[in-house]
Amino acid sequence: MAATAKTVKDVSPHEFVKAYAAHLKRSGKMELPEWTDIVKTGVLKELAPYDPDWYYIRAASMARKIYLRGGIGVGSFRRIYGGSKRNGSRPRHFGKSSGSVARHILQELEKMNIIEMEPRGGRRITSNGRRDLDQVSGRIVVVAP
Repeated sequence: MAATAKTVKDVSPHEFVKAYAAHLKRSGKMELPEWTDIVKTGVLKELAPYDPDWYYIRAASMARKIYLRGGIGVGSFRRIYGGSKRNGSRPRHFGKSSGSVARHILQELEKMNIIEMEPRGGRRITSNGRRDLDQVSGRIVVVAP
């Protein structure tokens, strides 16, 4: 029995991020910076992302994380999207992701009125943003177990 989802929490994260990234790309409100094809997403990376739509996917993922837990800022996203940094013959260590990419995406989402600054620091979802994300999740079909 298949049903439609009500909120972002009812949907698989992978399915939601794919659907919302496609929505952001279709809407045309988000401006892609000219450096998206050459930028690395962190000091731990060796190359730029292969997927040409990686910027929309990261923006959708960040919007979902802010929806689920507000008060997240650039520093938190640097930790969330960080990973293992290879040091050649030396042991691996944790490396943070790019702060400039996270900051730019947050600024773009603010321009679109999806998120806003929180008084205590970080960002939170706006009512327009919540409605927008819930509409996209409502289009995703959920298979009940």
